[in-house]
Amino acid sequence: MGTAYIDKPGCEIRLDGDALVFYQNGHREGVVPIKPLKRVVIVGKCGLDTGVLHRLSNEGIQVIMLSGRTLRFRCVLQGRIHRNGLLRQKQYEKSVDRSFSSSLARTIVLKKLKNQCCLLQQALEIKPSAGLHLSEAKKRLLGIIKKIELNQPEQASLMGYEGTASSIYFGAYSRLFHEGLGFKGRNRRPPRDPVNAMLSLCYTMLYADISTEIYIAGLDPTIGFYHGFEYGRDSLACDIEEPFRPEVDRFVWELFRKEHFRDRDFTEEKGGVYLKKKARARFYPLYEEFARPMRKEIQKTLREIIERLMENETNPLSLPD
Repeated sequence: MGTAYIDKPGCEIRLDGDALVFYQNGHREGVVPIKPLKRVVIVGKCGLDTGVLHRLSNEGIQVIMLSGRTLRFRCVLQGRIHRNGLLRQKQYEKSVDRSFSSSLARTIVLKKLKNQCCLLQQALEIKPSAGLHLSEAKKRLLGIIKKIELNQPEQASLMGYEGTASSIYFGAYSRLFHEGLGFKGRNRRPPRDPVNAMLSLCYTMLYADISTEIYIAGLDPTIGFYHGFEYGRDSLACDIEEPFRPEVDRFVWELFRKEHFRDRDFTEEKGGVYLKKKARARFYPLYEEFARPMRKEIQKTLREIIERLMENETNPLSLPD
């Protein structure tokens, strides 16, 4: 199982032996065994007592909270975490080392742009009718990659390169979807069409997964290397998510290309477009199938960052298991 998604407003979650039991209006509606769980995602307002949280924490199961209508990330409740203070000390030291931060930031952006090129190449093979726009966009992205590799820019200039690449990329990416979906490019807060609604939702879900993995690894999620410190933001999670965004884009394209979701699965509310509640029940298992291998790649990425942080460190306890 791995992940339990609880998306029932007013649901009460209770503990019954080795299982979570769900009640709605006083009536028992479902049971989920605790043993196979790694995370519980709670959407909107649900009731639960501290006994449930104590048990999940003791079992090392993360609890992720998302808002009800927009499914925006709220928080992660994490039990036992890695206790390696030296690792965080190194993270803080390296975050203010311009040379280290710039080098890691370039690695992040280059990987993202190369993954975008891979998606455009795949799209060329699947949708040749958009070939002119896709091939031109790929060519321009490859040009930006060469400039970054040649010029070795620091963060401010690097963000300029990435912003230009993003505009080019989404101009081509928008050609992959049916015109009836109204997708002309990236917009958010709120998303104004079904494709942007799905992109925002999937980015949020992946961001939550990344935040939990950062806690488990023993790093501080607020201290990034490409994204600077900003109050209330998990900058390291933003860093790590960047190279995975094209994978989300591919997943979203497949959801619409294979007609798992259509325009009728979305609703317009307060100026934004959101996935309907009934459609979310279909979305969760599809996302879980997508996210399972992504979590392993996230763990691998974190391991690589930790190795760079602890380079030349001889302490055998410096790397978490």
